[in-house]
Amino acid sequence: MTTSPDVETTSRLRPRTARRAPRGWAAAGIAAGALGVVGIQASASIGVAYDPATAGHADAIARGLGGFVPNLLTMHTAVMLVTVLLVPFAAGLHRRLAADLPPGSLHAPVAAIGLLLVSVASMLGAGLDTEFLFASAMPDQVVAESVAFFTHWIATIPWLWVGAGLSGVAVAVASLHHGATARWIGWVSAVFGVVTLLVGISPLQYLAGFTGPVWVLVVAIGFALEKRTA
Repeated sequence: MTTSPDVETTSRLRPRTARRAPRGWAAAGIAAGALGVVGIQASASIGVAYDPATAGHADAIARGLGGFVPNLLTMHTAVMLVTVLLVPFAAGLHRRLAADLPPGSLHAPVAAIGLLLVSVASMLGAGLDTEFLFASAMPDQVVAESVAFFTHWIATIPWLWVGAGLSGVAVAVASLHHGATARWIGWVSAVFGVVTLLVGISPLQYLAGFTGPVWVLVVAIGFALEKRTA
């Protein structure tokens, strides 16, 4: 008796459907969220531009930055890892949501694009590090005003996590309206997404750097632990 091609194809595919869905993208999200917290804290620790003893004095800021080299290295490494890790997490999140959303839904692409915005902001936030990291050891070789500008750059651009707020809102709607994720992920996304989006839009936009990484960390853990088959 000859087996039809359709039956053979089905039999080959069946074992694959019983496997646990790959979660490398969720692991990338966990790492991105955790490193996002590290990067923000490292940035916050470089306060030479805001220290009363140096604030407003470019020469003093340029000299003082040399004492924060370990902080700069930590921030740069963490922020650049966030840049890289958010890309697979965004791609995986898109695939995960699209699987349970109506055809043509915009929630999955919006969630992914919001994270990509954060990735780009992180890359730009660390973009001047190499130039001024080594210059901080030679304050007499650089223009002090440029160093002062750099300290404000790293205290602002890496904190632009407003895109994560957009992603959080998209995940919340996909979850609570369409049932695309566990409801607790939807509610966490609603709370963190709305807060991150609102503060990111407001003049207090840098506060998004406190909430955005935490949202990524929590929901990535949720997706990593959920029971689901491929």
